Amino acid sequence: MAKQTKKQKALEGKVDSEKLYGVDEAIALVKELATAKFDESVEVAMNLGVDPRHADQMVRGMVSLPAGTGKEMKVAVFARGDKAEAATAAGADKVGAEDLMEDMQAGNLDYDRVIATPDMMGVVGRLGKVLGPKGLMPNPKLGTVTPDVEGAVKAAKAGQVQFRVEKAGIIHGSLGKTSFPDAELRKNFDAFTDAIAKAKPSGSKGKYVRKVSLSSSMGPGVKVDLADVPGA
Repeated sequence: MAKQTKKQKALEGKVDSEKLYGVDEAIALVKELATAKFDESVEVAMNLGVDPRHADQMVRGMVSLPAGTGKEMKVAVFARGDKAEAATAAGADKVGAEDLMEDMQAGNLDYDRVIATPDMMGVVGRLGKVLGPKGLMPNPKLGTVTPDVEGAVKAAKAGQVQFRVEKAGIIHGSLGKTSFPDAELRKNFDAFTDAIAKAKPSGSKGKYVRKVSLSSSMGPGVKVDLADVPGA
């Protein structure tokens, strides 16, 4: 484990590890503690009462963040003909069919979202071992296998993000940048946590949302009071 710098220790000293902060107070504190020389992301971590090894306890989905992510989303689309033209017009960074598959097989995977029309899944299916581990495999449940590629591309570019619970029952998400106004980060926080609440799986027993914390990319975690979290 990397040794903490004096600066990191000083920042952590500003956070009361025993206190549960209201969301607005936590956001303000996270921004105050973001001292890196770049515009850090504001990140949320949610500990859920699920075991994702069981299919009926998987939590995944999409949520549109009202204030966007502050990040330029790179989108690739598998489509032909009119659908390919619509995807390009909507702002897709790369559109193709077999040529795009070969490009990805060669290791060109610098994308945040991969979308496909249903008729292209025969081609996309060959990329399972390439896209799957990166969480990029198009999925009809997430709206990334769709005839409406125009709408899917526009949603991705406007700040729609994917969430998926990890092995330990934790979901991580980015709510924007520390340069965002507090009110915009709050809107994104509420939208994200509400989406997680609505995605509660049938197999979840007992308390669903157990812990929530906020941090910047390089800053310490700030625990959030669940009483102030939508759906918790």
